[in-house]
Amino acid sequence: MLLTRERAAAKAAAPPGRRPWRDWLWGYALILPMALGLAVFYLWPIIQTFYLSFTESGPFGGEEWVGLANFTELFGDEEMLGALRNSLFYALIVLAGVPMSIVVAVLLNTPKLRGLGLYRTLYFLPVVTMPAAIGLTWRYLYNGEFGPINWLLSLVGIKGPFWVSDPEFAIYALGIVGIWSSLGYNAVLFLAGLQGIPRHYYEAAEIDGAGRVRQFFRITLPLLTPTTFFVVVITMINALQVFDLIYLMIDETSPALPGARSIVFLFYETGFVQHSRGYAAAIAVVLLGLILALTAVQFRLQRRWVHYE
Repeated sequence: MLLTRERAAAKAAAPPGRRPWRDWLWGYALILPMALGLAVFYLWPIIQTFYLSFTESGPFGGEEWVGLANFTELFGDEEMLGALRNSLFYALIVLAGVPMSIVVAVLLNTPKLRGLGLYRTLYFLPVVTMPAAIGLTWRYLYNGEFGPINWLLSLVGIKGPFWVSDPEFAIYALGIVGIWSSLGYNAVLFLAGLQGIPRHYYEAAEIDGAGRVRQFFRITLPLLTPTTFFVVVITMINALQVFDLIYLMIDETSPALPGARSIVFLFYETGFVQHSRGYAAAIAVVLLGLILALTAVQFRLQRRWVHYE
């Protein structure tokens, strides 16, 4: 019995590199299903997409190697440049909702607020709602002839536009839906960040005579910068991949589509409507590079404004 305990203690104290091979075997066996899933459903499609981006699909299938021809054509394509501008502009609109999420999270962090659980549930409902339901519901709300939004505007003497059919308003209408859809998720993240701020900071500020507004700008916002950084990165990545709202809210024959077409929507049109798989793969590679570049810039800039305790 004593010998067994000594062996167990020696085994626990052994460095990782000298552990028995059975321990390593069990570890690899436990991560094998996840590794296979990542390889099959993530890694292999990425490799295949990179390969297809250097090919051109034939009319009856098959691929022909064309090198950088797809990318050369892509950067001179007016539709691609327009989709790039639309995606970046939509992302900026959605990012404007991040400050709103901070305000909502601060309000939802009020412990004495009556019906607090109900409010939190209502704000989070858009996150668990099907994108198809969101798109169709907002399309009805934006209807220029009998939509509730234009009806409310008519009560105060304002004639509302055809929100998703007018090229001047379509991208802004989509941006509002994007803010509404991401508000609850971002608010939950900020709420978790708020609850992680030590209470004694606020108590010390109250002793010094700082009011609620000054506490918000001097304590809350600086200590929320790590959460804000994460939310900004995630929001930017999701906004650049917008597709479902455009597909559900704007018709393919609508004059507003060129002013609202995103990179992912252009990828869909090229790959699944025009069946040009190589060109569509090149669009996907460019989008991946754009997301990586913008994320790298944000990580670089976060050293200047993100404050960690």
